[in-house]
Amino acid sequence: MCTHADTMWNPILEAMDEERLRSLQLKKFQRILRWAYERSPFHRRLYREAGLEPDDVRTLEDVVKVPKVEKSMMREIQCKDPYPYGELLCVDLEEVTEFRQTSGTTGQPVYQADTWEDWEWWSECWAYILFAQGYRKRDRVFIPFGYNVFVAFWAGHYGAEKLGCEVVPGGVLSTEARILKMQELRATAMMGTPTYMLNMADVARTKLGIDPPKDLWIRRITCAGEPGASIPATKKRIEEAWGAKVFDHVGATEIGAWGYECQEQPGGLHVNEAMFLVEIEDPETGESIHEPGKVGKMVITAFDRMAQPCVRFDSKDLIMWADERCPCGRTFRLIKGGVLGRVDDITKVKGVLLAPTAIEEVVRSIPELADEYEVIVTREGDMDRIALKVELRPEAQGKEQEVRGRLVDQLRLKTNLGYEITFHPYGSLPRYEGKARRFKDLRKQGG
Repeated sequence: MCTHADTMWNPILEAMDEERLRSLQLKKFQRILRWAYERSPFHRRLYREAGLEPDDVRTLEDVVKVPKVEKSMMREIQCKDPYPYGELLCVDLEEVTEFRQTSGTTGQPVYQADTWEDWEWWSECWAYILFAQGYRKRDRVFIPFGYNVFVAFWAGHYGAEKLGCEVVPGGVLSTEARILKMQELRATAMMGTPTYMLNMADVARTKLGIDPPKDLWIRRITCAGEPGASIPATKKRIEEAWGAKVFDHVGATEIGAWGYECQEQPGGLHVNEAMFLVEIEDPETGESIHEPGKVGKMVITAFDRMAQPCVRFDSKDLIMWADERCPCGRTFRLIKGGVLGRVDDITKVKGVLLAPTAIEEVVRSIPELADEYEVIVTREGDMDRIALKVELRPEAQGKEQEVRGRLVDQLRLKTNLGYEITFHPYGSLPRYEGKARRFKDLRKQGG
């Protein structure tokens, strides 16, 4: 019989009753709010301009009084004294031991400072994630990403070490070299973006003649960076390509690793409520959303990150509460379907609201189609046009018309839009190692 100790990294917190958990969250929020107010000129100015003092937050309901922080604010004040973090910094510059920056996919990167204690906190967050997904001391974990200023799986590396796993960094190796090293060492687990996991499996088959489920030992994969691992069709593709269980997790450079999928895989991600406070608000009205099943924008606070606090950060991520509890026994709430996209990603095409994840679900659900695709939205005069580029798998050549018919029907059903569909030679569309950029709205560029 499994116990909480068998499945939870910290069963005291992960299975804490809700009343005690909310009390803990309030105390931690009050602590980080006061810390930011007293130590960061940026936060103190922001709160004073709103007429807020730390003592004004007496209950969790009072949290909404605290002004939100947006990434644009962080960009505006960085690179000033103390350089390069500006007035966000809450510790002496000499205490900063880790530099990271955001990926820059939405604009100028934001610089993130961490102390050694903050970095230990990052590792602890990841220990929750990996233990929940079945990582144990017996695992040899291969991490196939280029270690650099982007945080990517840096904390995952140290979190795996904290569990006692053996970690193999695949940094500067090529994709082919990474696959061969995984085969040589009989790695049992790895981490990466959903896009790159599919790309690696394709390279293994087509360029090295390696069938991952038969010729490799990977049995669990942790994904991040894109919504893909919470999209059923994409998760299924990765699992079939590797013969492994695929788990999702969510985090961000300026926030931390805040959510994770457990081995029960309940169709959602647990919020690590012992270390984060997640709020959901209506993107248009700003009103708090508490009921399950209603999509809203996430506002998040990291309780224990001290050098550069994250207090009510407007993440722009779209999420919704699940209406059920997970059978794993955790009392941490679930967000249904993981991160559903970003406010910035939801766009209107031909008068219809479109989420790019809906296109991914359709394309990845058709087995004859290759993993990669590309969507381009343009405008001619007053008319929107949306083009979809796809590839047929080599074994599906000759089935173009049949696949086109299914693709048209499913896209119309799932997105209520018609597409200009073109088929391209297998392997000709861009492949990505990091975050993919398959959805291109050229209307925003005047194209």
